[in-house]
Amino acid sequence: MLSTLAIANYRSLRDLVVPLERLNIVTGANGSGKSSLYRALRLLAETAQGGLVGALAREGGLQSTLWAGPEQHSRAMKRGEQKVEGTRRKDPVHLRLGFSSDDFGYTIDLGLPIPSSSAFALDPEIKRECIWAGPVFRHPSQLVDRRGPVLRATDESGAWQTVPHPMSKFASMMTEFSDPRSAPEMIFVRERVRSWRFYDHFRSDIDAPARQPQIGTHTPVLADDGSDLAAALQTIREIGDAEGLDRAVDDAFPGAEIEISQAEGRFEIAMRQHGLLRPLRSAELSDGTLRYLLLVAALLTPRPPELLVLNEPETSLHPDLVPALARLIAATTRTAQIIVVTHNEQLISALAAEQGANPIRLEKNLGETAVAGLSRLERPPWQWPPR
Repeated sequence: MLSTLAIANYRSLRDLVVPLERLNIVTGANGSGKSSLYRALRLLAETAQGGLVGALAREGGLQSTLWAGPEQHSRAMKRGEQKVEGTRRKDPVHLRLGFSSDDFGYTIDLGLPIPSSSAFALDPEIKRECIWAGPVFRHPSQLVDRRGPVLRATDESGAWQTVPHPMSKFASMMTEFSDPRSAPEMIFVRERVRSWRFYDHFRSDIDAPARQPQIGTHTPVLADDGSDLAAALQTIREIGDAEGLDRAVDDAFPGAEIEISQAEGRFEIAMRQHGLLRPLRSAELSDGTLRYLLLVAALLTPRPPELLVLNEPETSLHPDLVPALARLIAATTRTAQIIVVTHNEQLISALAAEQGANPIRLEKNLGETAVAGLSRLERPPWQWPPR
């Protein structure tokens, strides 16, 4: 389980260190930084998939995603006695992302490239990456260390060994190097990150993939777009928590049952409801009903991830479905750590009432996102590896 998430200089997240528990509810007013925190988590996940630089490019490049305010706010600026203006820069330009748990921690530091005539001169460079043992970075606890193109790893005796293969400036060490003998910790952390799952605004319009019959195979993990919903639900019924699936459907729609029809290898969902003579096909289901079934398939996966992130899962749901969704999310924390990003007060209240829930309310001051009520002394200990 992740215990700390840290982000520096990404959009409004100039210096954000967030404590995490088993169930985390990220809330805040519009523009407080919820979406930025969600995107930063997705960027962290891209380090293990080889898509970090491409993901930044789709957001407008490193320059567009960097913190747009001054490097530091003076006391006079914070009191409103001085206009907010730029200050002399002391540190190099950087975007830093990191996380830690009780066993391992990881950070990546991206910066501006050296000016050149290359057509890829706007691509950010990875300046440093570290993996260490324990929840807080310390030099003696380092296990894998990448500075620019040079990668070092500790051997069984604890001595540093330089990896002869130089790192590409634009690629994370998580995808550039894989040797279970010289750096088993890297493989462990990489596979942990690769298991993370994100679900964000499932389509539910008439042409949504989830409404169309799809070729069905065993599907223990629902696709990002929900296109394999019918196969995912049938997989839960055959090799997963079939009783949990029936309970989740009955909790939201008393007396209803889900059926999966098959024709020439194509699967399609249908729902039997009390009082109707025939089941309703996927094209006939309401947007909220379809979205709820998509969330059921995501949460009841037979292959639970280490971390499951839901961005505004209440979208299109009728208020009567929100309590059932909250109960389903809470039950899923038995098998996965969950982060829910939402502004729905009904969902926030229901989840916050769960034992061990961790409400994270974001707020902005002078354009900078912070966790409300969490002072710098109260936030988890965190140290960025220097360049």
